[in-house]
Amino acid sequence: MAKDKKEDKKLTSEQAIKKILMLKKDLFNIRFKKINGQVENPAQYSEIKKSIARLYTTINAKASK
Repeated sequence: MAKDKKEDKKLTSEQAIKKILMLKKDLFNIRFKKINGQVENPAQYSEIKKSIARLYTTINAKASK
């Protein structure tokens, strides 16, 4: 996971936005699996939410420079 954090900081804004969209789709799918009781890893939901927040922070930090 620490490797992902470092890689996220190196992304350009466009790459970060693409990754956010991909993660949001994953989050949407996990939500449906959760309703149907098919979730293998319940902690994955919160990890994806944290990753999305981290990417937004990276984008905002680069924009403020």
